[in-house]
Amino acid sequence: MTLLAARPDAAAPRTPRPPTALDRLRPRTPHDTVRGWVVTIAVTAIAAVTRLWAIGFPKEKIFDEVYYPVNAVEILRQGYENNPGRLYVVHPPLGKWCIAAGIKLFGNNAVGWRFPTAVAGIVAVFLLIRITRRITGSTLLGGVAGLLLSLDGLSLVMSRTSLLDIFLQPFVLAGFGCLVLDREQIRRRLAESVAAKMVTGLGPALGPRPWRLAGGVLLGASCGIKWNGVYFLAGFAILSAFWDRAARRSAGVRRPTRCTVVRDLPAAVFALAIVPVGAYLLTWTGWFLGENGYDRHWAADHPSKWGFIPGPLRSLWHYQAETLKFHEGLSSYHPYRSQPWAWLVDARPVNFYYPKNVTGCGADSCVRQIVSLGTPALWWMFIPAMFWMLWLLISRRDWRAGAVLMAFLAGWATWLENTSRTMFFFYMVPLVPFMVLGVSLLLGDMLGRREASETRRILGLVGICTYVALVVINFAWLWPVLTGAKITYSGWQARMWFSSWI
Repeated sequence: MTLLAARPDAAAPRTPRPPTALDRLRPRTPHDTVRGWVVTIAVTAIAAVTRLWAIGFPKEKIFDEVYYPVNAVEILRQGYENNPGRLYVVHPPLGKWCIAAGIKLFGNNAVGWRFPTAVAGIVAVFLLIRITRRITGSTLLGGVAGLLLSLDGLSLVMSRTSLLDIFLQPFVLAGFGCLVLDREQIRRRLAESVAAKMVTGLGPALGPRPWRLAGGVLLGASCGIKWNGVYFLAGFAILSAFWDRAARRSAGVRRPTRCTVVRDLPAAVFALAIVPVGAYLLTWTGWFLGENGYDRHWAADHPSKWGFIPGPLRSLWHYQAETLKFHEGLSSYHPYRSQPWAWLVDARPVNFYYPKNVTGCGADSCVRQIVSLGTPALWWMFIPAMFWMLWLLISRRDWRAGAVLMAFLAGWATWLENTSRTMFFFYMVPLVPFMVLGVSLLLGDMLGRREASETRRILGLVGICTYVALVVINFAWLWPVLTGAKITYSGWQARMWFSSWI
């Protein structure tokens, strides 16, 4: 029972006093440092085993691996991608640089292509553990969040396949984590000002904010993997501004909105708008330095009234505009395309691998498949968790619930803008950690407050353990169709619960 916080002595009840400004500003960080790292390492090790086990299978390229490892090889050879007549490069280069690092280490083979995506998935689990533990003050909930993410079938498959989307997970999570640390830092500074009775007028200046700068760099870099990173950047920038206002309000500033606009907004624009643009442009360094990248010299042949802008930047702008047209007009039929509302219920996974003429399973008909299927026991909790987050935001003004809902808007709702384009279920993968965070917050409320009775806390813990066990069993049952293990046809049919999964 050591994971349960000690409750006050029942024989000596105390009437809780209203929280002071200092109470509201001081972050409640966990103090069980050793236990926290033991849990972090143990859960991250589980993620590492599931993502690295037999990662070289299958040896051939599957699904969109026919694109990105090829781009990565070109990056290794010349520093940029150039595929005229074969492949139109429609995504920024950072994710392919990551794949190129794996190829450099292990060679141009299945392990080389997929090792970087496995590392990205493992790092995402590590980050989610530390972030959840930090914002909940609970090592238990941090461990639960990391374990749930490590047992998500979609995240597993994407971590074992050389596609770009999984790289968004660690970059977006790390950027969010930096903004959480920035939030704590400014609240500590304001607490010091309150203690020194220095809060007057517009309130104190908050000084350098390196964590917010780091968050801007990481979120800007996420846009250098795939453009949907920009929605997380915009959402979390807005969130950071609201956190600044709430902190100044808690400190007793009379006009917190005006104070935030005057004191914080200019530096926020620099850290979360200008710096991310710089980080994004840095991901194109190889294209800038090369001579034959796609559209590299477009500006030289197209004079413009904007000629004072350097030619390479104008060329890149044109390239990005053409890429945007490509994405907006992409509406070709694909048997595994799906709409965003289907993603929330795990309705239409994508088949990555299904070879013919499989034998040797001990039956007349055998199957190998890799399908990007989210673990249903986890995914079917996502919608209830989002409703619970909305309730927490309205009833308690819980900033953590607000963060989850903002991520939900950035990672899911933005896809509703153009439902005519071809879209796939795995576009959800950068959002999954935040959905898991929402489930973990729901489970935290199931556990009960620290001051609740021991019976209440024990029942809550039993409920959490039961749910996590259900997810573990569900994940283990689906393991063969997540990793391409050889099973009988009847065994495969038993795992295809709905016709839309086939």
